[in-house]
Amino acid sequence: MDDEEHAHGCRPGHGLWSDGAVTTRTGPGAPRSLLVGLLTSVVAVAFESVAVATAMPRAARDLGRISLYAWAFTMFVLGMVVATAIAGRIVDRIGPVWPVLAGQALFVVGLVTAGSATSMPMLIAARFGQGLGGGAFNLAFMVVIARAYDPAARARVMTAFSVCWTLPAFLGPFVAGWLTDHLSWHWVFWSVAPVMVLAMLVMAPAMLSLRSTERAPVDDSGALPAPVPVWAALVTGAGVAGVQYGGTVGGPRGLAVALIAVVALVVGVPRLMPPGFLRFGRGLVAVVWARLLLAGAFFASESFLPLMLVEQRHMSLTRAGLAITVGSLGWTFGSWLQSRSWLSWRRDVIVIVGVVHLSVGLALVTTFARFPALPLVVPAIGWVLAGIGMGMAVASTSLVVMALSPGQLLGRNSSSLQIGDGLGTSILGGVAGAVFAALHGRVAPSHTFGTVFAVGLVAAAASILVSVRVGAVVNESRDSDT
Repeated sequence: MDDEEHAHGCRPGHGLWSDGAVTTRTGPGAPRSLLVGLLTSVVAVAFESVAVATAMPRAARDLGRISLYAWAFTMFVLGMVVATAIAGRIVDRIGPVWPVLAGQALFVVGLVTAGSATSMPMLIAARFGQGLGGGAFNLAFMVVIARAYDPAARARVMTAFSVCWTLPAFLGPFVAGWLTDHLSWHWVFWSVAPVMVLAMLVMAPAMLSLRSTERAPVDDSGALPAPVPVWAALVTGAGVAGVQYGGTVGGPRGLAVALIAVVALVVGVPRLMPPGFLRFGRGLVAVVWARLLLAGAFFASESFLPLMLVEQRHMSLTRAGLAITVGSLGWTFGSWLQSRSWLSWRRDVIVIVGVVHLSVGLALVTTFARFPALPLVVPAIGWVLAGIGMGMAVASTSLVVMALSPGQLLGRNSSSLQIGDGLGTSILGGVAGAVFAALHGRVAPSHTFGTVFAVGLVAAAASILVSVRVGAVVNESRDSDT
């Protein structure tokens, strides 16, 4: 291990708490209300994410200015990226409690404002506020898990998070459609606010009890860790928005915006990442790169999967949308599998196995896209495998970051991981969108979709090469029974 990795906490087990009962470093066992509140918050955010995609076309029609439609999603991502970076800076100084509660409150304000929107600019501003709140408490959640639960329990908590995140994919579109048709699209936002408030009330006492035991973390010299520059977070957020915008618009204007956005990312991103990020270093850097590539590969492909089934096999939107549900089932199973105490693999091996599953799954989907006469079972199996791979790798990369991070850098390193997630989704989504815009209607659909899914496949294959550079990380879930 080189000095750079040592300086940034890339030592398996450093900073982890003792095995045994669910404990904090300095406090009593984490109460059940904490987990209930955390999981309720995840369900609320996941439902809102699915529901907004269902209700947004009606909202855009009612509010007008359909040309701003994409910005309702882009500004949410921008808020997430900015808040994730800044929250990592704050968490490492005052702990995760107040960032969680403040992020939840800001998310609720964004929900109420979005539901009350009377214009598209107002709705877009509210979505930005939601992104700020969601980014803050999502980042802080990871630190709460690391501080409130022992290493063996974390894997099971991450499984519960995955289940709560994928659960709304089954019912969310139907509930959102019913609310939109029978009440109005406003209620898609308003209905989530009480759930989030309830989660805050349930978990607040447990969170405040954690707050009473917290002390500002310091490094080995006794000084606070260097903060993440706020300007880098803002420049990176603008770069993410620019990549998404350029990929969506296409043409000379889109290309120009995308190039400027890439420059912004090159300037801002390294300041938010562990040293050696642009040199593809080992340890923590490899974890962040693996997460960036696998998230981008999966979500860029997911956005085109229903469209491919509709255009090439003439499926209804409802049947094509079931493909997303199939992937969610695989994701849930993969997340469950990585938490089993009988799974003897090291945590870094689980990441590698996960990205291999993702790559094989995307290879099957890409093959079907290129040869659409193949049976539908081919993409079905492929997307299940891709989902299993994501369930294993996403949970495990979060756990690896917890294992490799000393306490004073946990917030910053978790922030780097989640920013990488957003960057991969935005950049590869923009690339896939640009490829689709350039080919659609000009060549055969099989060539168009085959090339689009090849983008995700290449990224998934690259994530395999990166993940083998993580290094040995003990699978702490083996130390506890299921």
